[in-house]
Amino acid sequence: MITRQIARRTLLVRSGFGLGAAIGAGLRSSLAPAEGKASPSGEVSSQGYWADKGSVRLALYRKWPGNLGGALEKQLPVLFLVHGSSLSALSSFDLQVPGDDYSMMNVFARYGFDVWTMDHEGFGRSAQTSGTSDIGSRVDDLKAAMATVQRETGRDKIHMFGESSGAIAAAFAQAEPERIDRLMLAAFTYKGEGAAEIARRRARIDELRASPRRKRDAAMIRSIFTRDGHSSLYDPAMVEALVTAEMPNGDSVPSGSYVDMAVNLPLVDPAKVRAPMLMTRGEWDGNSTDSDLLEFFRALPNGDRQYVILPNTAHSQGFSKNRRLLWYAMNNFLNAPAAVAS
Repeated sequence: MITRQIARRTLLVRSGFGLGAAIGAGLRSSLAPAEGKASPSGEVSSQGYWADKGSVRLALYRKWPGNLGGALEKQLPVLFLVHGSSLSALSSFDLQVPGDDYSMMNVFARYGFDVWTMDHEGFGRSAQTSGTSDIGSRVDDLKAAMATVQRETGRDKIHMFGESSGAIAAAFAQAEPERIDRLMLAAFTYKGEGAAEIARRRARIDELRASPRRKRDAAMIRSIFTRDGHSSLYDPAMVEALVTAEMPNGDSVPSGSYVDMAVNLPLVDPAKVRAPMLMTRGEWDGNSTDSDLLEFFRALPNGDRQYVILPNTAHSQGFSKNRRLLWYAMNNFLNAPAAVAS
């Protein structure tokens, strides 16, 4: 199904506190929403874990509806969120902005999901190594993470969401098709043909190949929200909160996914991705074009698929003023009734 626009809906939710120091295995805390909005349906609980990819230690984070308390057991559907090339997991999916809600983890925990994410190798609290964290390495990260998720939840199939280069979720789904229930890709790039941002990366490929890490300072973070030419789609307070949250992780990140997106696309064969799929693209996204993504979409073998364009939205859908359109599309897709077989 190709959808040009989604109906708008306001979600009356508020941010909970961040996971903070809850990365130690076994550490659990109940997190009430900010501004005194706590309610049985609004509370969020969290826990942190580690996963090992050989000698590389990876940080995992989990949130679920707080009203379940210690009775979480194995009852909730699992949603795993995969971050992109320039930001770590908590900055991407659990950002705290005073007076507003940007935490996708909180939103989907309140929707009734057991929500997980992770820092890929070289990002956030995960091990800092000499590796480039290219797409192949990130797929291996996800394989290591899934062992922890399966152990803790009892689920051998999960829903997965990836944004930007985090749409390596599709590469994982290609490699491990039996592990994916429903798959969602936001701001995906298939071949990158005609995409302004991909062209800029190709122009600096020698620089990107010269080092396993690339500069990612405060100025670069701010440029994420201006490079598509529609900076008014983002709240300046969000941008500064993001800079504040991410800069303690350092002023550089691994360069591998930038190299892959510049010169190694395509990295996913749509014919080998069998899961039901939602693809969302911001109207003004410079990392892709409709023709690029629709070529991928049309080749998907599963008839249970949707292509959604988010109006007045650029590349960073989850940080946009219109991010609730993304959440709405995702939640509808995840709760779609099963198709009746003929």
